[in-house]
Amino acid sequence: MNDVCGMVLAAGLGERLRPLTERLPKALVEVGGVPLIDFSLRSLAKAGITDIVVNLHHLGHLIREHLGNGSRHGVRLRYSVEHPLQGSGGGILAARSLLGRGTVVTMNADTIADVDLGEVVDRHRGRDATAT
Repeated sequence: MNDVCGMVLAAGLGERLRPLTERLPKALVEVGGVPLIDFSLRSLAKAGITDIVVNLHHLGHLIREHLGNGSRHGVRLRYSVEHPLQGSGGGILAARSLLGRGTVVTMNADTIADVDLGEVVDRHRGRDATAT
C-alpha cells in the first residue's frame, strides 16, 4: 500500500500512567516486554503501510531515539513535533504536509489492536468513504 500513509499519535502526556510517564513517554511503556508504539508500527507494516509519520511532544526525543528512521520495523518514519500539544485532531492537522493527499491511517501509540488494516483500507476505498 505505497499510496497510503500512516500516522501514529504519540505526543500525549500519559497523565494516567504517572509516575511511569514522568521519565518515559507513554508510547514507550512496555507490554509483554514490547514498547506500545512498536505494536502500532508492526500493524501498519503488516498491512504494507510503510510511510509513517509519528507526532511527538512529551519526551519525544526518547521516542525518536527508540524508533530512529524506522528501518528496524521495515518502514520509513518522519516526525511531526508539536509545540504546544494540540490533541489528536490538531496533531493530524499539524502533520498534514507530511501525510500527502491520499488515504491516511491513524493509530494511537498506546493502543494494541488485532485488526487487519489492509482489509480496513480496502473496505474504506470500496465504499468511496470520506472517513472510516
